[in-house]
Amino acid sequence: MNDIYTIFGNGGDLTIWQMSARSFAMFFISLFLIRVGGARMFGKRSSFDDIIVIMLGAILSRGVVGANPFWATVAASAVMIAIHRSLAWICIKSKYLETIIKGKSTILYEHNQINYINMEKYSLSKTDLLQSLHLETKKNTLDDIETAFIETNGRISFIMKKTKDL
Repeated sequence: MNDIYTIFGNGGDLTIWQMSARSFAMFFISLFLIRVGGARMFGKRSSFDDIIVIMLGAILSRGVVGANPFWATVAASAVMIAIHRSLAWICIKSKYLETIIKGKSTILYEHNQINYINMEKYSLSKTDLLQSLHLETKKNTLDDIETAFIETNGRISFIMKKTKDL
């Protein structure tokens, strides 16, 4: 047991080598927790997923620097992953809870008109909408756009008008 305290230290008074050993161990623990948590944590980039990433980083760092006990930090992180996975599963089963937990996309442009009420809700200007239009569709005007949405991850998506075949 003394060898573990020698390698990993105890409390916040850690040597450079003890903090390095904690970092090494926490890297692999973090990797394992992220694999258990699933790819969606980093793939979807929604506020629901960003919360777990931010909190996981904040919690795990406390174990590295000795601000909290190492294994208590790992346990708290595992609980965060379990909560995230459970809420994601619940959202699959219930559209109502999915809307509450993750939000829903909102129409910004439809029927050749910008919905300025929704734009204001999300603090977006017409310039912001057009900038996303350029980046997403390589178009300069909304003429070819049927509908534009702000998605739950904050990105603006565009549905093109159907073209008539000649």
